[in-house]
Amino acid sequence: MILNKYPLWKYLLIIVVLAVSVLYALPNLYGEDPAVQVSSVRGVEVSLATQETVRTVLQNANISFKSITLEGERVLARFADTETQLKANDAVRKQLGNEYIVALNLAPRTPQWLLAINALPMYLGLDLRGGVHFLMEVDVDAAIAQSEERYISDFRTLLRENRLRYTKIDQYEKVAGQTGGVEVRFSDADSRTQAEDLLRKEYPDLLFETMDKDGSFNLVASMSEREKTEVRRLALKQNITTLRNRVNELGVAEPVIQQQGADRVVVQLPGVQDTARAKEIIGATATLEFRLADETHDVQDAVNGRVPAGFKLYKQRSGGHVLLKNRVMLTGDYIIDASSGIDQQNGGPAVFITLDGKGANIFSKVTGENIKKLMAVVFIESKIDSREENGQIIKTKRTVEEVINVARIQDQLSKRFMITGLDDTREAHDLALLLRAGALAAPIDIVEERTIGPSLGQDNIDQGMRSVIIGFVLVLAFMIFYYKGFGLIANLALLFNVVIIVAVLSMLQATLTLPGIAGIVLTVGMAVDANVLINERIREEIRNGNSPQASIHSGYAKAVSTIADSNITTLIAAVILFGFGSGPVKGFAITLSIGILTSMFTAIMGTRAVVNLLYGGKRVEKISI
Repeated sequence: MILNKYPLWKYLLIIVVLAVSVLYALPNLYGEDPAVQVSSVRGVEVSLATQETVRTVLQNANISFKSITLEGERVLARFADTETQLKANDAVRKQLGNEYIVALNLAPRTPQWLLAINALPMYLGLDLRGGVHFLMEVDVDAAIAQSEERYISDFRTLLRENRLRYTKIDQYEKVAGQTGGVEVRFSDADSRTQAEDLLRKEYPDLLFETMDKDGSFNLVASMSEREKTEVRRLALKQNITTLRNRVNELGVAEPVIQQQGADRVVVQLPGVQDTARAKEIIGATATLEFRLADETHDVQDAVNGRVPAGFKLYKQRSGGHVLLKNRVMLTGDYIIDASSGIDQQNGGPAVFITLDGKGANIFSKVTGENIKKLMAVVFIESKIDSREENGQIIKTKRTVEEVINVARIQDQLSKRFMITGLDDTREAHDLALLLRAGALAAPIDIVEERTIGPSLGQDNIDQGMRSVIIGFVLVLAFMIFYYKGFGLIANLALLFNVVIIVAVLSMLQATLTLPGIAGIVLTVGMAVDANVLINERIREEIRNGNSPQASIHSGYAKAVSTIADSNITTLIAAVILFGFGSGPVKGFAITLSIGILTSMFTAIMGTRAVVNLLYGGKRVEKISI
């Protein structure tokens, strides 16, 4: 006689899985509070005093709050609604100034006993929480031009050190407006030959070509295609790292920053409502250069077009022009830290800069050799201008270079120093942020921008939940109507299947999006499909005259292979979607994959456990199916 009984370990396994799932799905029921998060810029500590300052600011502004707590290295103030949150954000940001990062946040209301076991709610994606979405195109070819600029400086230094005379070093123009390497001009062939031997030895990866024109003996060095591809790849990778650093400085929770295609980057900032500020910081390409200023030539002659050889004319932010030497003393690449503050001598805004070891050695040497000479700080920023011509948007790139400070070197500078000449404390703070986060390896252009408000995100949540509930209720009603008691068991398995999916997503700290909700809805349908197969097999066995116990045993045994086949093919499709898709498609694929695995567990093992408890080991004449 077939008894249809499970061993004890299987029952215990199911109970443990269900208990853990309920526990880790529970935080999602508590919801979130609109909050203002205060964290520190480097060098500033967030403490109980900061917490009390925030409390005083809100009380003085008559802004009601739920709580203000110090959590690790941040102060979190919770509010009843987003309107109060925005008012509080403005008040706190105004009071604390640029010494702290004040950001909008949504703080989970999860009880402490759940947090103690690391039970956290799922993150909500951009379409559910609101925020901004940027699609950025990286000008990877500009990275190649920047590499060529570095080679110009390196060639100049190397040839001077080896006392090889040349007439000019510049980028080689292949065709109008397009560069194709570095061109070095010599007055005689012998000098060119010596220089070529030296440069080939020092730069074995470069391609060298000789050419004569207009009585000049020229040597052109260009990068190989393999090296260009590597430069483009590294530029994109460095930009992604820099963008991630900048987003961290903004204090955004759960950002999404990922590569899309060969030269594009997707940036999603859930919960961000100050989109102009986010775009300003993320899209900026700012760095610094330190150059010696000229004190011998007439600047007005240079303004009139007679720029001396070896010099370049720059605009000064304070007005007028200044002549600077072409040779760069130091670039912003060596900056490892920067903070904004106040110059104690004149009370103006300043940026305090810290260099790495190599940069400190270089700067110490060049400033030591040039004491009492004028040094200029050049601020360099890449911008993209858009204009409409004949119904089409035409974008042009331009580089803004301006001198923000000219000062006489009074002493040998090293690892730490200060620059002044900035317009206000906001500009000093932004410049420090950009320098701290690192310069972009290549200019970026925002080609697509979408903003989703918090109210629209809540509407998406409501509609998504409504679709899950309606689908769930219809399936429950059909199963009870058509399969009676076994339908009720299937519904129980369906309920626990959804709980397990939510628990797994919460434990993985996955980001739930609208496509993710669609994946859950689809999983509900697929999960009940497995129960339909099992129940139909059991009914077929009963119609063939088998006993209820034999029908249950045979029905499950015969349905398992069919369920496995159908689910494995869907799982393969989900894996392909995850591999080739991006963003929302990946979210759909993840929830679908998890749902397939959990539905097999609940439909096959879970329902069988309940059926065995109800009918196993008994003499049964009839079953409710």
